[in-house]
Amino acid sequence: MVIFRQLSLGAKAALAAGTVFVSMIISRSYLSESLELRAWRWLFRLQLALFVNSLMLIGSLYIWRSAVSNLSHSPASESACFQLWKMVVVTFLALAHSSFFTMLFLVAEEPYLFSLAAYSCLGAYIIMLFFLCTLSGMEQAYQLLAWRSGRVVGSLDKTRKLTLRPALAVAVTAVLSIAGLLNAAQPPLVKTVAVPIHQLPASMDNLKVVLLSDIHLGPTVGRTKMELFVRMVNKLEPDVTVIVGDLCDSEASILRTAVAPLGQLRSRLGTYFVTGNHEYYTSDVSNWFALLESLNVRPLHNENVKISATGAQRTGGEDDAWICLAGVDDIEADILHYSGHGMDLEKALGGCRPDHATVLLAHQPLAAKRALQTRPDINLILSGHTHAGQIFPLNVAAYLLNPFFAGLYQVAQTTFVYVSPGTAYYGIPMRLGSRAEITELILQRAL
Repeated sequence: MVIFRQLSLGAKAALAAGTVFVSMIISRSYLSESLELRAWRWLFRLQLALFVNSLMLIGSLYIWRSAVSNLSHSPASESACFQLWKMVVVTFLALAHSSFFTMLFLVAEEPYLFSLAAYSCLGAYIIMLFFLCTLSGMEQAYQLLAWRSGRVVGSLDKTRKLTLRPALAVAVTAVLSIAGLLNAAQPPLVKTVAVPIHQLPASMDNLKVVLLSDIHLGPTVGRTKMELFVRMVNKLEPDVTVIVGDLCDSEASILRTAVAPLGQLRSRLGTYFVTGNHEYYTSDVSNWFALLESLNVRPLHNENVKISATGAQRTGGEDDAWICLAGVDDIEADILHYSGHGMDLEKALGGCRPDHATVLLAHQPLAAKRALQTRPDINLILSGHTHAGQIFPLNVAAYLLNPFFAGLYQVAQTTFVYVSPGTAYYGIPMRLGSRAEITELILQRAL
C-alpha cells in the first residue's frame, strides 16, 4: 500500500488499466457461462468502459498538466479568465471520459445530445493529445539542436512556450474538430467501382452490388441516418445489397426502431449481412439475426447462396448461370469464444464451385487475407472494419494494422479485395482524412 501511494497518478492509472484488463480475461474465462446473458453484457461493457477510461486518464493528466498546471505560476493564473479556462478543461475531459459510459445508459432510436457532445469531446481529446505530444517532441528537438549549436534557450522563450504550446494545440484541435464534424455530417459519398469478374455468367454482366459497412447504430447514429442510407441505396436500384458487419453497438431490443428502415431496402436479388466484431460485443447476435430476417435482410452465418439473374437459392438448380455469394462470421467471435460462431471458410464456401464466380463477405481485411491464403480462387472479397482510420491520427494506425486499408486491391490476376471506409462512423461523429461511403460495385464479365 505504501508503494502504491508513492506511485505517480499516471502509474496508478496504468496499473488500474492493467487490473481491469486482467478482470476482463478472468470474467471471459470463468464467468461467461455462469452469468445470465444480460448481466454478462453489462459486465463486459462496464469493464470495457473502465479499461478505456483508465488508459485515457494518463492522457488527461498530460493534457491538464500542459493546458493548466504549467500555467498556474504565471501572473494570469489568478484572473477570472484562467479560472474559467480551468472549468472548460475539466468539463471537456469529463465529457470525453463519459463517452463510453453512454453505451450503457444512453442508446435509443435517435442519439441523445449528451452522447453526441461526449463523443465529440472524445474526438477532440484524441486530436489535442496527439498535437500536444507532437509539439512537445518538436520542442525537445529544437532544444537538442540549440544545445548542439551551443545556443542557450532564453528564459523569455521558456515563458512563452508554456502559453504557446497549449494555445496552438487548442487552436488546431478546434479547427480540425469542426472540420471533422462537418465532414461526418454530410451524406456518404456514392462511389462507383467497376470490378472485372472471371467466370461471371453473361446473363449477370454488369451486376450491381451496393456495399454498406460499419453503420454503428448506437449512441451517435440513429434512425434518421438509417433512413438516409436506405433512400440513397434505393436510388441506385441495386441488384444485390450487402452489409459487411458492425451494423450495431447495442441489443436488438433497444435498436429495433432505429434499424427498422432496413425493411424498406429494395434489392432485386436480395439483401445480405455478415457479422462484424461489434455484433459480438453486443452479445446479442441471435436476436439480431432474427430481427434482420424479419426485415428481409438475410444473415450469412458461414454459409452461401447461389445467385442467378432471376433470384437466389441455397442450392444450385437447373440454371447453371449463377455466382456464389458467401459470408463468414467475424474473426473476433473466435477470440471472444462466442458459442456457435467463428470464421469457418470451408463451411461458408461449401458447394461453391471453382468453375463459378465466388464473392465472399468478410468484415475484417485480416479475414480477407486469411481467406485468400486458403482459397486463392475467390474472385472478390468485400470487407469494412477500418473506417479508413475515421479521424486523424488514427488513420496511420489503421493503415499499419490492416493488410488492406480502403478501396480496391487487385491481389492476383482474377482476385480483388474491396474495403469500404464505412457508411457512418463509430461513436465519434467526426471524419478527418476519410469520407463515409456507399459503394456501388459493378461486376463486369472479364474476357
